[in-house]
Amino acid sequence: MARKKREQTLITNPEPQILEIMQRAPEKRFSAKALASALGYTRRQDLEIVRTTLLQMTEKQQLEKASEGRFRLHHSQRENAEGVVDMTSSGALYIIVEGMEKDVFVSAPHGGHALHGDRVRVEITHRGRGGNPEGRVVEILERNKKNYVGVIEASENFAFVRVDSRKMAYDIFIPERSLHGAKNGEKVVVRIVGWPETMKSPEGEILDVLGACGENNTEMHAILAEYDLPYSYPAEVEEVAQQISEAITPEEIAARRDMRGITTFTIDPADAKDFDDALSIQKLPNGNWEVGVHIADVTHYVHPEDIIDAEGQSRATSVYLVDRTIPMLPEHLSNGLCSLRPNEEKLCFSAVFEVDAEAKVLNEWFGRTVIYSDRRFTYQEAQEVIETQQGDLSQEILELNTLAQLLRKERFSHGSINFERDEAKFDLDEHGKPLRVYFKEMKESNQLIEEFMLLANRKVAEFIGRKRPGVQNSERTFVYRIHDKPNSDKMAQFRSFITRFGYQMTAQSDRGVAKEINRLMKKIHGKKEENIISTLAIRSMAKATYSTDNIGHYGLAFDYYTHFTSPIRRYPDMMVHRLLAHYLSGGKSEDKEFYERLCEHSSAMEVRAAEAERASIKYKMVEFMIDKLNQEFDGHISGITEWGIYVELEETKIEGMVALRDMNDDLYLFDEENYAVRGREHGRTFTLGDEVRIRVTRADLQRKQLDFEMVASYDFETKKETLV
Repeated sequence: MARKKREQTLITNPEPQILEIMQRAPEKRFSAKALASALGYTRRQDLEIVRTTLLQMTEKQQLEKASEGRFRLHHSQRENAEGVVDMTSSGALYIIVEGMEKDVFVSAPHGGHALHGDRVRVEITHRGRGGNPEGRVVEILERNKKNYVGVIEASENFAFVRVDSRKMAYDIFIPERSLHGAKNGEKVVVRIVGWPETMKSPEGEILDVLGACGENNTEMHAILAEYDLPYSYPAEVEEVAQQISEAITPEEIAARRDMRGITTFTIDPADAKDFDDALSIQKLPNGNWEVGVHIADVTHYVHPEDIIDAEGQSRATSVYLVDRTIPMLPEHLSNGLCSLRPNEEKLCFSAVFEVDAEAKVLNEWFGRTVIYSDRRFTYQEAQEVIETQQGDLSQEILELNTLAQLLRKERFSHGSINFERDEAKFDLDEHGKPLRVYFKEMKESNQLIEEFMLLANRKVAEFIGRKRPGVQNSERTFVYRIHDKPNSDKMAQFRSFITRFGYQMTAQSDRGVAKEINRLMKKIHGKKEENIISTLAIRSMAKATYSTDNIGHYGLAFDYYTHFTSPIRRYPDMMVHRLLAHYLSGGKSEDKEFYERLCEHSSAMEVRAAEAERASIKYKMVEFMIDKLNQEFDGHISGITEWGIYVELEETKIEGMVALRDMNDDLYLFDEENYAVRGREHGRTFTLGDEVRIRVTRADLQRKQLDFEMVASYDFETKKETLV
């Protein structure tokens, strides 16, 4: 009886059920008979109703005739989504759709001439195993305006640019009229102007010629251009900067707190050119210490909406490549006027603290000052004073170091996470060729500066951000440096991964997780698995950003945090200086929307600058390995993908890839769930952290890639080395 009722309902109006079936497989062609069967119809008259319904749905453009007697879903009825293209080197696309759990895969033939970064409309044509969506690009909504960097391959009347980026799968066609003097073999910047339907490649025009391939300046400029970062400074901005007077008037000094008589010094890297922070210390009559954190008063010289400010706002950050700094501000400011050089009077914005012998802050003061730096220390020089307890200003440095170590201990006791990864450095010859790779070690002199900068940043943010007793609507627009809690899924994967090395993490609370990570970092220090575990721990964390909405800084375990201490090289610090000065003078809350837009821009530019810095390091690492082809090295597996095994070399931490297609002893398949690749026939498994021996087979400078060949691996269970 129940079945009869269902059939009657379906026969009356089978249209919704037909649509539901066909939307699950929008590309599939259905006959009336197949649909009737899928709906549970068995009688001849039922089949006729289905045929009639199919014709009616075709007239309404819900369906379309695919062939005689067969129908499929009309394009207008298919699932569509908007997203941004992530292109692979093969030309296949992944469309990143906001709110969709999985990216939409689009094979190269269905890419519709979309390129990396384009905003597109994609039609979902299929859902594979696990519900993974597949589709085709049906419309390009907005072209990415990114320029590309590559090498000219010229013919008689035209040329192609072979693009360096792995995010561009096509050469770019350049007609003769658009070459603009570029010659065969030169590295160039190219802009895409269109992609006619009849052409296999996009068409472009040359914007700039960077120089001959392989030359250091050419390649460093190419990296900057690849990330749309400036590689030169506008002459008109430099000219305006040169006109700013260096003179400090008596009136200006009178308007500031005069701290010239207090012992003051800077500690910076040996190769630093701009000194944007200094420390002062003096003992107070009550036995406490007064510590001043003095920051270059950039905003005294750079005013909102002037040409220098506009350029700094656009850049948002200085960029640090292996062999050079591309400053946010003109060098006359960054290395001259604003740099806190020794034996010169300088204007600062300062945070001054009264602290007791336990490094507890008893009083604080923020405002504009004038200082006189007595000495410039390098980190190495300050470290020598700490270790020998002798040398210039030894009493001041040792006292500050004692206070810094107390601040550090207190910070970690509250759940601050201790991520201190080795930073790659290079010894370069006069042509920029790397002669040696080494790693900078964080010592107490580094920690001394770090702790007082953190203190100033935290206290400035607290001063503005904390609710003021008895003041209604006391919230004031401010620029915070925020860091969200870890992603729970990524953290679960991290917990699972470290068990293979014998480590465990069981805490669930935010602070508990932070303390367990610190304990883990101590346990792995100096061990072979240190780099891979610390790398994955960082990847499980959220990214720090700038925002006017404060959520605290999880990694530092601070409820309030900002960036106040580096206005020479970070535009957010300039915003913080301006806002702090405005509120200290009694000003009302500023426009939140305006500052939020600047926060978003600054965060995006920070990411771009970091990517360029990493690209320059990769380039120099590949360049360092060019003369080491066919040599063997020990390493460990640092990453696994469906196309290859990434191996990091033990001595230099240089990374390259063993392509799965080149591993001929078996057919290796990617096991995403276990971060492993496994041989189908013999079951041999490679997973993250495995110790291996490789041979260097190829060094591609343009793609910044190293290709390795697997020579041997070490089996953790059998404790044996296996030759490949």
